[in-house]
Amino acid sequence: MEYQKRTTTCGALRARDAGQTVVLNGWVHRKRDHGPICFINLRDRYGITQVVVEADAAAELKASAAELKFEYCIAVRGKVRARPGNMLNKDMDTGEVEIVADSIQVLTRCETLPFMIDEKSDAKEDLRLKYRYLDLRSLSMQRKIQLRHKVAFSVREYLTEKGFYEIETPTFIKSTPEGARDYLVPSRLYPGKFYALPQSPQLYKQLLMVSGMDKYFQLARCYRDEDARGDRQPEFTQIDIEMSFVKRDDILELVEGMLGQVFQKTLGVDLPAKFRRIAYDDSIELYGSDKPDLRFEMEMKDASAYALRSSFQAFKDAIAEGATRKAADSSKGVSSQDGAVKALLVPGKADYSRKQIEELEAAAKIYRAKGLAWMKVVAAADGGDAKLEGGASKFFSGEGAAPGLEPELIAFLGAKAGDLILMVADSKRKVACTALGAVRSKLGKDLGFCDPKAFEFAWIVDFPMFEYNEEEQKWDTAHHMFTMPQEKYHDTLESDPGSVKGDLYDLVLNGFELASGSIRIHDSALQKRIFQIVGFDEAEGMKKFGFLTEAFKYGAPPHGGIAPGLDRLVMLMAGETSIKEVIAFPKNSFAVNPMDDCPNEVDQKQLDELHLQIKYPEEKKQ
Repeated sequence: MEYQKRTTTCGALRARDAGQTVVLNGWVHRKRDHGPICFINLRDRYGITQVVVEADAAAELKASAAELKFEYCIAVRGKVRARPGNMLNKDMDTGEVEIVADSIQVLTRCETLPFMIDEKSDAKEDLRLKYRYLDLRSLSMQRKIQLRHKVAFSVREYLTEKGFYEIETPTFIKSTPEGARDYLVPSRLYPGKFYALPQSPQLYKQLLMVSGMDKYFQLARCYRDEDARGDRQPEFTQIDIEMSFVKRDDILELVEGMLGQVFQKTLGVDLPAKFRRIAYDDSIELYGSDKPDLRFEMEMKDASAYALRSSFQAFKDAIAEGATRKAADSSKGVSSQDGAVKALLVPGKADYSRKQIEELEAAAKIYRAKGLAWMKVVAAADGGDAKLEGGASKFFSGEGAAPGLEPELIAFLGAKAGDLILMVADSKRKVACTALGAVRSKLGKDLGFCDPKAFEFAWIVDFPMFEYNEEEQKWDTAHHMFTMPQEKYHDTLESDPGSVKGDLYDLVLNGFELASGSIRIHDSALQKRIFQIVGFDEAEGMKKFGFLTEAFKYGAPPHGGIAPGLDRLVMLMAGETSIKEVIAFPKNSFAVNPMDDCPNEVDQKQLDELHLQIKYPEEKKQ
């Protein structure tokens, strides 16, 4: 029998529609039998409408209603009826009306569900991913996928209005060293040769600038063969943007305007016209991270000078060791870190238990801290100035400490009675900063400072161009090899790589890196110098990137770009902490899709056609 096609949706009807005869198609969300009367909540993508089978309904209609179970897909025909004032449902958009059914047609039946489909599923993640097509029916997932669509549309709308072309770049490309491992695609026609799936369209968007396209964007699919985590997937989408004849501020202003429109149109949230800017070194010193969560303050301070006046020998040794190493490295022409003691004030948490402090210490040790010192600030018994108590307090107030050190430290940190002081020392300043920064991040979550409805953006600028690789005794680029060094460092690139700042920038939001970009190198000679500094010889550079450096010989314009992560952006806008929540069909934490069981083995015939032979790890052979 031909099914009755809907005349409206389950979210459209209002009191003004009373008296109309309509047909709805959807799924049985809930069913309630009240003696002779039956109520059915019918759901589709647009909402839920209550359907009523009256006590005096025909026997055939009652029989059809009696058969219905959760998630049966049905067609209902009936008349729209306004609900009495005392029966309005203000929690439903359609709560002013109900449908008095005169026919119910079962389109398809549903077997016993693996989990209930509700506002938001409480099933375990792998079960949700195995039955993702059911999970996507939940109101929560429907809203998040809708949000993703609206964000993507708003991005396209904004950039198109600004004169950008949306241009697709290849999915099968040449494998080039860009940081993560490539996903490789074997060529059947050319045995032993492979395409790579793009980690990003980096080289192609630069070539588009050489091509005179001027303003390019793409919602680009990217692929990286690396371990999965909450905000990372093997495949993801970025809002890829590149512009010619621009400087850093032009790109930052464009993204500020784009995100301002996106948040206003999709969430009704007004963002500041300008985001704050923080130098990389300041971000590490103040927050212990280059992606700080700025929804709460709790800035770290350098307490090294106070530590040197204390009797805490471990603190003094860390500072001295750092100074010795820095001096030795400086004599070799290598920039190095000094030692530091970093301090963090936790307001009103002097009542933290030893167990809670040990949990904070564990967070610090993940980032190579040797320990976490603590002191509580308490009121003096005689009503005088506040005092330090417990933990490391004896080193700052007891025998061997410089006179007046205790009140000076309390004043320096702005502490008062009832506060908790935490400290990390290390011979490498960055270790002390990042370890205490991890403690700061944990405290922000533990203390409820991370409001998912608050959005605090910041640009992190003035990143180091190079990082010293101690294992390989060489310099690596901090981001990628196509970043333009800031102009004032061009004369000292080779002589002092450690001091060079790159013309690059990250956009951070609520503790996540949302976007990374840079002004690009457009001069072949400068690009070769960067290759040489990182140990990429000219022959290797030509083999891997020759097509790009060759293009630069033909009038390449100054250009730059950025690539906000679409998945992370929508995740944060939705108040989630995992991008799996805003991707229709994601992989799990092991890069596996429990629904279709990929990656999977393939037939020997396919391997033969590709001239491939599988070599299994030793443990699989046993």
